[in-house]
Amino acid sequence: MKYILILLATVGIIASALALREHYRTEGDSPCSINERWDCGIVNHSPYASLAGIPVAVLGIIGYLLMAALSWRRAYRLLLAVAVVALAFSLYLAHIEAHILGVWCIYCVISLADISLITLLALVTVLSGLRRKSPELAH
Repeated sequence: MKYILILLATVGIIASALALREHYRTEGDSPCSINERWDCGIVNHSPYASLAGIPVAVLGIIGYLLMAALSWRRAYRLLLAVAVVALAFSLYLAHIEAHILGVWCIYCVISLADISLITLLALVTVLSGLRRKSPELAH
């Protein structure tokens, strides 16, 4: 499970790095500007793209690096805690895209799917570890 989680964290780092590139893009159209409902440029240049002056994409890169490190160390309980917080924040950002901006960023959607999968796999890993350690939970 360790390597699958590290691979998923790497996918998150890549999606966040691409979103960060859009955040700092000043010239030309966004390569992921598909139509009026899908435009990473609009999302990543909105006031919601930064938190306390830090681009949300930077927070994503840091978060995914932390999750990769926790996976490497097999610290699955701590990974689960971090992933749940990250999932909640990602769902909050999806709410902003859907209900405030009315525009979606493909990199953000990929990140949401990725953190959802990481959270699910971390939960399954923690629960299966608890089940193996405690025979009374197996009945």
